[in-house]
Amino acid sequence: MKFNFTLIANYPVPLRLGIFISFLLCLWLPLAIPLYLLLKDDANLTTIVTMAILYLEFIGLLFFWNRNVYQLNNWWQSYGLIFSRKNGVELINGLSLGLCFTFGLFIIEAILGWVKFVPPSDTFTRIIFEGLLSALGIGLAEELFFRGWLLEELKKDYNAQIFTYANGIIFAILHFLKPLEEIIRTFPQFPALVLLGITLVWAKLGHSNRIGICIGLHGGLVWGYYMINVGQLINYTDQVSPLLTGIDNNPIAGVMGLMGLGLLSILMRRKAQLNRKTD
Repeated sequence: MKFNFTLIANYPVPLRLGIFISFLLCLWLPLAIPLYLLLKDDANLTTIVTMAILYLEFIGLLFFWNRNVYQLNNWWQSYGLIFSRKNGVELINGLSLGLCFTFGLFIIEAILGWVKFVPPSDTFTRIIFEGLLSALGIGLAEELFFRGWLLEELKKDYNAQIFTYANGIIFAILHFLKPLEEIIRTFPQFPALVLLGITLVWAKLGHSNRIGICIGLHGGLVWGYYMINVGQLINYTDQVSPLLTGIDNNPIAGVMGLMGLGLLSILMRRKAQLNRKTD
């Protein structure tokens, strides 16, 4: 007996999400578990290989899911992954904005005397390009998942306010899957992640549902932090509590980062409101 997958389209969104994730885990775990056992001596390589497999299977499942559940072939267009000049320009704009936000935050902290910039090392040029590639990869992967597939599933059942906040909360929760003691210790990061998730939804809504701005903005934040952290561009003066500058030197896990994200969210929300009025 052949199952009619189009019936899934009428299921409530929590059930649809559960079915999709279950399919994905069933595809991934039979490969991931042996790899974890074979490569257990190299945790970094294990993570890279298993995550790469997971993402490739996620893309493959999107083809199956959209074609069989929603009778949709060009699913990437409905997710906002449109290969156009405008989307490309918005990706670059988002990348620039995220980069300026990150460096701007640390410049303010340097002016306040909380951090000190140090000269870059001889390998900094390599770090710049490594960071850019990593940032674009992370931005594409996470935004296609959260502001692509997840957001579009939520939009089918909920109004704008609910799907925006739900997307932000789910984004934060899935980034907080760690031991309880670590959750408690780094909890100031959680509201910042919620706000970042919401801001990225507003960014997409403010650009006619194109996802380039989200990939760029997310990537720019990652790129800036990569250059500063891996490139060891700053030293903390320890004049103030990490609650202000960020727990574990993570800029969004502190009051300053949260305030900065608040300003960024206001900008993106305003853009979304203006875009809605012109539609």
